[in-house]
Amino acid sequence: MHTLQQLRSGQLTGAKTVKLSEELKAFPVELVELAETLEILDLSGNHLTSLPDDFSRLQNLRILFLSDNDFIEFPEVLSKCMNLEMIGFKANRITHIPENAFPLKLRWLILTNNQLEHLPKAIAGCKQMQKLMLAGNKLKDLPEEMGDLRKLELLRISANRFETLPLWLLSLPRLSWLACAGNPFSGKKQTGNHLTEIFWNELVLQEQLGQGASGVITKANWKSNWPANSFKEVAVKVFKGEVTSDGLPSDEMKACMAAGVHANLVKVLGKIALHPQHKKGLVFELISSSYRNLGNSPSFESCTRDVYDTGTVFLVDEIISIASGIASAAAHLHARGIMHGDLYAHNILIDEKAHPLFGDFGAAAFYDVKDTDIAPALQRLEIRAFGCLLDDLLMHVTSSDVNQASVMVLSQMRDKCMQEDVLQRPDFSALQREFAQLG
Repeated sequence: MHTLQQLRSGQLTGAKTVKLSEELKAFPVELVELAETLEILDLSGNHLTSLPDDFSRLQNLRILFLSDNDFIEFPEVLSKCMNLEMIGFKANRITHIPENAFPLKLRWLILTNNQLEHLPKAIAGCKQMQKLMLAGNKLKDLPEEMGDLRKLELLRISANRFETLPLWLLSLPRLSWLACAGNPFSGKKQTGNHLTEIFWNELVLQEQLGQGASGVITKANWKSNWPANSFKEVAVKVFKGEVTSDGLPSDEMKACMAAGVHANLVKVLGKIALHPQHKKGLVFELISSSYRNLGNSPSFESCTRDVYDTGTVFLVDEIISIASGIASAAAHLHARGIMHGDLYAHNILIDEKAHPLFGDFGAAAFYDVKDTDIAPALQRLEIRAFGCLLDDLLMHVTSSDVNQASVMVLSQMRDKCMQEDVLQRPDFSALQREFAQLG
């Protein structure tokens, strides 16, 4: 984090990255003097409502964050920043976007939690768009011209006002990660929600295990229905109740509860009752410390694809174990009418035997498996996400592995999953049969 004093004293001259959060109500004009070097600018957490006309002098700017400010209109001047690739306006009050406000190199746009009712048709001119975050607005439709965004891979339209899912989305050749819960059309199927109630006073919280966009996960001792002076170690997730980039935590909770039991899914033990602040939450089986994250979330550069620790390598048998386990879990979810929406390595844990556990239902949505217009295509969108996972794993296969025949089969499987004709891709049941032959 930098300070306004550093900026005004010239200490930031030559900086490539600047981050300022000081309750600013006016854009610091001194930033424009960094035009020759500035590439990443983060002014989140201020009270800005506009940008000056000479903002366009920042021609080297690639990434701009203006989240948690007070913008009502998307600044049209951004269209003149010709190298802008990523823009974040999460949690403002934007109601209007001028028709030609988007820079044409834009590939990652975050408009989560605003007041948008429409998107301009000119968004179709952003041919490089890969990632579009629109959850938590008032959208009822999307411009059909967006069908030209053939590089779009990740789309979040949860918690809006769509009466129907735009069917043209289902033919986009690269769309792989779709979140669409929390809309009028998506609330029709909610089953399997009858979980054991676990009373808050039965849980003794220990150390925090992690925190995501939707909630806080804490280790706890569960003291009910166990012999005297004994308890069960569990993980407790208490939801924040705020709109996240993926959608509403309440939808995540419903999907977790409906997912059921599977050897490759994180096991839900029950739902929290009688929380003192009336918060919602779930209790999970505590995962062994032998498990670790398979991959890391996408970076600015990778945009939609996960990144892996330097030196990561996998044996072919490990890839088969991971991929077959996730295919089995996904098939289980699809049979229950649940699309995970976020099939990524960073949502997968593996142990030393490469046994995978799949979790994080923040982007999950229900769909009608009997709807022949929608169900097959939705399932095959997720198949492409699986193809990306296979592609990542194969890029890290150890060069000394002699099992090249299996590598060939896995590569062919990946290619079938990633082909552009959506309905020509296999489903997870077909993939399961292929993995059975590999085993």
